[in-house]
Amino acid sequence: MRSSYLKIKLKPYFKLIKYNFKRLLFFIGKLLFFSLHKIIYFINNLFSFIYSGWVSSSLSQLGVNPRISYPCNILGGNNIKVGNNVYIGKRLRIETFEVYQNIKLSPMLIIGNNVGINDDCHLACIHSIEIGDNVLIASKVFISDHSHGKISLDDLLLPPTERLLTSKGKIVIEPNVWIGEGVVILSGVRIGRGSVIGANSVVIKDIPPFSVAVGSPARVIKTIN
Repeated sequence: MRSSYLKIKLKPYFKLIKYNFKRLLFFIGKLLFFSLHKIIYFINNLFSFIYSGWVSSSLSQLGVNPRISYPCNILGGNNIKVGNNVYIGKRLRIETFEVYQNIKLSPMLIIGNNVGINDDCHLACIHSIEIGDNVLIASKVFISDHSHGKISLDDLLLPPTERLLTSKGKIVIEPNVWIGEGVVILSGVRIGRGSVIGANSVVIKDIPPFSVAVGSPARVIKTIN
């Protein structure tokens, strides 16, 4: 009888202990999770720092505080200059061609300060590509200042790899431009300061400053005066 009475009397305390024990386990789990997250974050930053230092040896210039994600495939890095505080996402493919089909070329690819280039982008250069400060480039963007051959019967009869590389001129992306997902930018264009290029657009002609351009080929749908 007394045992039953004690159980009834102590029951609220058991519930309180059980509740606090669950809270303690939750707190410990949360602490471990955040500690593990911080450790992983630290390791990733350390690896990125080391990898960025290794990549810098293959470039003509790399500014301070770079964050280059692994892997980054670079060809002709001695023609590439990268500014300060640049973030480069995973699987960037960046190429400058000095010689193709025994023809000597003079490429120069310049990336300004505070530029963000997200995952799976491809930059290819035989002439000149300039990316200004504070430009943000989304994933899967292709920027090329050249093409394989001309649109002529003589060239089209050749396999694409045997056609001479041709360029319509340099590409200039002015400061503060935002380039959306999957955009293609081709040779001989200038994208004006502060412009926005919508996702999956193909830019084949100049875009005025402070404009919004969308479509394939890209056309300006709005300009802010």
